[in-house]
Amino acid sequence: MNTQTDYSTQRPVVESQFTTSDHTNLFYRYWPTEHITDKAIILFHRGHEHSGRVSHLVDELNLSDFAMFAWDARGHGRNEGPRGYSPSLSTSISDVDEFVHYVSEQYQIPFENIIVIGQSVGAVLVSAWVHDYAPKIRGMVLASPAFKVKLYVPFARTGLGLMQKLRGLFYVNSYVKAKFLTHDEQRIQSFNNDPLITRPIAVNILLELYTTADRIVADAAAITLPTQLFISGSDHVVHHKPQHQFYERLNTPIKEKHILSGFYHDTLGEKDRHIPIEKIRQFIDKLFALPLYQHDYQFEDTWSTSADAYRSLSVPLPEYCPKNIAYKIMSKSMSTLGKASEGVRIGYDKGFDSGSTLDYVYRNQAQGSGLFGRIIDRQYLNSIGWQGIRQRKVNIENIIRQAIRELSNSGKPVRIMDIAAGQGRYIFDAINDYGKVDSVLLRDYSPINVEQGRLHIKERYLEDKIRFEEGNAFDADDLAAVSPAPTLGIVSGLYELFPSNELIRASLDGLSRAIPSGGLLIYTCQPWHPQVEMIARVLPSHQGGKAWVMRCRSQGEMDALVEEAGFEKITQSIDNWGIFSVSLARRR
Repeated sequence: MNTQTDYSTQRPVVESQFTTSDHTNLFYRYWPTEHITDKAIILFHRGHEHSGRVSHLVDELNLSDFAMFAWDARGHGRNEGPRGYSPSLSTSISDVDEFVHYVSEQYQIPFENIIVIGQSVGAVLVSAWVHDYAPKIRGMVLASPAFKVKLYVPFARTGLGLMQKLRGLFYVNSYVKAKFLTHDEQRIQSFNNDPLITRPIAVNILLELYTTADRIVADAAAITLPTQLFISGSDHVVHHKPQHQFYERLNTPIKEKHILSGFYHDTLGEKDRHIPIEKIRQFIDKLFALPLYQHDYQFEDTWSTSADAYRSLSVPLPEYCPKNIAYKIMSKSMSTLGKASEGVRIGYDKGFDSGSTLDYVYRNQAQGSGLFGRIIDRQYLNSIGWQGIRQRKVNIENIIRQAIRELSNSGKPVRIMDIAAGQGRYIFDAINDYGKVDSVLLRDYSPINVEQGRLHIKERYLEDKIRFEEGNAFDADDLAAVSPAPTLGIVSGLYELFPSNELIRASLDGLSRAIPSGGLLIYTCQPWHPQVEMIARVLPSHQGGKAWVMRCRSQGEMDALVEEAGFEKITQSIDNWGIFSVSLARRR
């Protein structure tokens, strides 16, 4: 650690690094308070910039009882690695989660006493993190979020997508001049002369910025956190409309929007930035003067945007509606020609939400009748939903290994119970050292899945470690009576199939009674799905061929159910598309 010389502030600063889960070191600045504090503000800079470019806010906010932090995002500032690059926007969002957890743990700041402030791309990262991870922080401030960047070349987004498919990774340079970012001459000059400004941006990040922003704006009702939004009135860089849509859909009574007439894109670096800065100070003071606000998820399965969407999908479309006709044609095509695909055939025979379908999707080997069938099957297996399912499997396996390590390191026995294991494939693939595992109990409602699972156990000569039984995942008393008591419970891909929370509460109650204090629970969630309507209108479920209608639960709702049952979330992973999350929680 050493003292900063560039972008100096009146408050002393310390420079340091933290290490992400993929072993990447990220630079950050820390401005401690004069006296010990348990409150913090974390600043997330604009695209192309770095932590030094937001350091002026430390003094100008004049919140002396808050510790202040600002990072250099991956691919920016004083970090190593290619400029403007991240493996995915999801990786950068995960970085946000890990950085905030790091600040909380390293500096002993309770989550509920943390405020995050993001500008432009930083605001997209912050809002996506709040949407996808549902952190229980105090609130967030967003300045000119880059929900839709202005690309002045016609069809630029489509063209970039095609070029990426042809060329792979390449970089796009930003030609936005500093004079169109701010009216502040000093900020203009410092931007033009700053060697740490990152002009290029990797094409994957630029394109994923659009898709992620589209998702967050469309599903902003899942965000319940107190939010303050600033919109620059003369922004040459991003569009206003998605910012207004985002605000209107936010599901919190504590929100405020300010339109700043004449302001350019660098909202918090503008000449008259004292205007938004004063409003930020007032907003933060109010949040800490009031009792901590937390959304009540008690009746989310009945009174919520997701419940309304589910009810809408449960009603047939008008007979001659163009959308209904299109879905009827798709359904007819899949149930006839589509059955040349092995995956589609299994879906119609067993249900597209069945364990048999899941096992087939995991294998990811195109099969079918002739070349035509295999081509259809490859398209089927490459659908975004099934890609998300396979990534969920990877994430579950990683978190299972993490949980086994944690239990072993704390001297606890490792007794695993999966209450709806399908055919158990991800369990078999996850455990690479059975010497650390005392026992595994796999359960499923389906005799077919149990039979196939037992064959897998026999093929792997694991009869002494694993047993497979028929069982009801929603029978609380049955789950609670399992012996020996599991220290690691797993429920994957089950709760997403049921819209009501009554069954989920019963299942979690059984798990809570079965797992002792200090034990762990792995659970999944589907906060969003881009094909949810197509699935509801076209694909039959395992329940007697009924339509497969899903209600997407927000991460906040799912976490609340788990917490209500006596667990506390520790960590989470989510795929690049924001469809499936996997979380690890500890029994209190």
